[in-house]
Amino acid sequence: MNKPVIVGLGEVLWDLLPHGKFLGGAPANFAFHASQLGAEGIVASAIGRDDDGRAIQAQLAGLGLDTRYLQWSDAPTGTVTATLDAEGKATYTIHEDTAWDDFRASAEWDALAKHTDAVCFGSLAQRTPGSRGILRRFVQLTPPHCLRLFDINLRQHYFGHATIHFSLQLAHIFKLNDEELPVVAALLELPDNEAETITALWEHYPTLQVVALTRGASGSTLFTRFRRSDHPGYPLAAGVVPDTVGAGDAFTAALAVGLLRFEDLDTIHARASRIASFVCSQPGATPAHVATESVLVQKHP
Repeated sequence: MNKPVIVGLGEVLWDLLPHGKFLGGAPANFAFHASQLGAEGIVASAIGRDDDGRAIQAQLAGLGLDTRYLQWSDAPTGTVTATLDAEGKATYTIHEDTAWDDFRASAEWDALAKHTDAVCFGSLAQRTPGSRGILRRFVQLTPPHCLRLFDINLRQHYFGHATIHFSLQLAHIFKLNDEELPVVAALLELPDNEAETITALWEHYPTLQVVALTRGASGSTLFTRFRRSDHPGYPLAAGVVPDTVGAGDAFTAALAVGLLRFEDLDTIHARASRIASFVCSQPGATPAHVATESVLVQKHP
């Protein structure tokens, strides 16, 4: 059986964390975690013609990802400076005028879009008119069966009503966290409590099939139009210093793979929560977990 083609579309960069330099960018993290779960993970982005860009290409290839859809740019490879609080939650300083602001339309990207089974995109890679237009072109070229995941990832000031509204018009899956929910509700002029916001999303965006709301250590909820799945999350082992970078991307990847497999919603949710918890226990956004599923089950019964 062919592997599903799952594309992370948008930013790829280096996360400059207090404890080191790590591969990052939500779409790239997503593609990596999807590949760990048995998909063909592809990063569609742009890197600079510099040492950082060549290092990203080499690292993605070493992680088993298809790098044919990385474009080369004369702009520098993207970097993000991240600080972590006592709970491992990251605050980001995202540098501008970088390679992933400069990706371009191409015949190769158009062909990839037409053979994509799931694509994940966010708001950050839409911060410039050029990248915004190319990202939307790619998503609109995907076939009818393709799952379109909008993992919003609100960062600094790089978002607004128009970006969120248009992205939701394209999306089948909407992933956000409990801090982003009231921001989205205010920008879209939706009711300001959780239940009414979710109901209003169904009413305003008919293509939506799933809304995934994460709450950090307090768990998460998956909403469909017909049911909901709640999960309390898996606590980290005593003494583990949390690093939440990439945990949400791992959650989104597990959600995408499970939906493509037509698995039960609660089964999908439990796996996504386990893998997100594992990522929180490791440094950086892309720790390998391909062989850890049984370990995670034993560790968090």
